[in-house]
Amino acid sequence: MKSGRIHRRTAVAGALAAGLAFPVLAQQGPIKIGMSMPLTGGLAAGGKSALIGIEVWRDDINAKGGLLGRKVELIVYDDKSSASETPAIYSKLLDVDKVDLLFAPYATVPTAPIMPMVKQRDLLLMGNFSFQVNRTVKHDKWFNNAPWGPADSWARGFIDLGMKAGAKTIALIGADQEFAQNLMKIAKDVATEKGIKIVYEQSYPPSTVEFSAMVRAIRAARADMVFVCSYPPDSVGLLRAINEIGIGDSVKLFGGGMVGLQFSSVMESMGSLLNGVVNYNSYLPEKSMQFSGTTDFFAKYQKRAGEAKVDPLGYYLAPFGYAMGQMVEQAVNATKSLDHKKLADFLRSNEMMTIVGPIVFGPDGERKESATLMAQFRGVTDKNIEQFRNPGKQIILFPEKWKTGELVQPFEKARK
Repeated sequence: MKSGRIHRRTAVAGALAAGLAFPVLAQQGPIKIGMSMPLTGGLAAGGKSALIGIEVWRDDINAKGGLLGRKVELIVYDDKSSASETPAIYSKLLDVDKVDLLFAPYATVPTAPIMPMVKQRDLLLMGNFSFQVNRTVKHDKWFNNAPWGPADSWARGFIDLGMKAGAKTIALIGADQEFAQNLMKIAKDVATEKGIKIVYEQSYPPSTVEFSAMVRAIRAARADMVFVCSYPPDSVGLLRAINEIGIGDSVKLFGGGMVGLQFSSVMESMGSLLNGVVNYNSYLPEKSMQFSGTTDFFAKYQKRAGEAKVDPLGYYLAPFGYAMGQMVEQAVNATKSLDHKKLADFLRSNEMMTIVGPIVFGPDGERKESATLMAQFRGVTDKNIEQFRNPGKQIILFPEKWKTGELVQPFEKARK
C-alpha cells in the first residue's frame, strides 16, 4: 500500500444531488480525525487491524448521525512503521488538512516523536497502544487506549502469579530496544522490591536469531520463573529453542512480555509450542470479557478483516481502536464541543463504558487501574486458527475480576 491520504468520504454529495437537505453538514463539513498508521513495514499487521477497528466505529457513529450533527471523516497516512515519518505527518494533518482531533499511530516507537509537538501545541491526543511515552513529556491531554495502567502493573501481575506458585528466583531476558528494556527494568525493580532473587539477566541485539545458548544459560541458572521481553521474531525463536532444548523442571512460570503471541499468524504458526506460556494480552474471547457491544463489533471486524486479509481474529488491537472512538464520542456528546481542553477534562474525570470494559484514566493519561491480562495457553493444537475463536485456549489468570482458571505449573508439565 502506498503512502498517502486514504479517503473514507461520506455520501453527503450523493445525497445532495438526490435533493436531500443536510444544512449543518453543508455549512460545517465533517469532523476530521487525523492519524498516521503503520500500513507497511514491520508494524503493518497490527496497524491494519487497529485501523479496521477505528473504521468500524466511524461507520457506527455516522449511522447514528455523527458527532454534533456532523459526519466523521478519517484522514490516514501510512507512517511505514517508522518513527522518522510521524512528526512530518502530524504537522501536515494539523497545518494542511486542518483536522479537528488526533489519534496516535499504533505502537510506542512511532508515537514517541510526536509527543513534544502535541504538548507544545496543547492538543488532545488519543494514544493507540503505546507504552510509557508520556513518562517524561507529562502532557495533560494524552489518553492511552491500552490496558497497561500503572507502569509496574504488567510485571507485577506476572511476578505475583509466580510467587503464589512458590517462586523465589527469576531470570530476565529482553531485546535491546526501548520498549523491552523499559519493561525489563520494571520487572527487575518489582522483583527486587518483593525479595525475588535475580539469577540470570540478559539483553540481546534485536537482530538475534539463535537463542539456544541463552536457553541453556537459563536452564543452568535454575530460575523459578522467566520473564521475557521480546518482539515477534524473538518470541518465535525462543519458543523453538525451548522446544528443542527444554527449559528445566525448576521453571514454574515462563513468558510475561512476549510481543507477537497475540497475533493470529504467530499463534497459528506456533500451535502447540505455545502451550504452558503465561503471557500478557489485552482482550480474549473468554466469558468474563463479554461487554456491551463486544459480540456485534467482532462480527463486523472479522468480516472486514477476512475481506482485507488482515488479522482474522483481531482480539489484541482492533477493539481498542473502536474503544478509542467510543471515548471521544462520549466526551464530545457530554461537552457538546470539540474544544480540546473540555474534552480532556471530561476524559480525565469520568468512567467511560467501552466494548473492552469500563475505562478510568489516571493523572498521566494511562489507565488508573491495570486491565492487562496474564493468560496461559492450554490445549493448543497445530495449524488451527479457528480454535482461538473459542474460550478455553488462553485461560485468564490475572486480573482477578476476569480470571477464568488456575495456573498449571511447572512450565514443562503445562507444555504437555
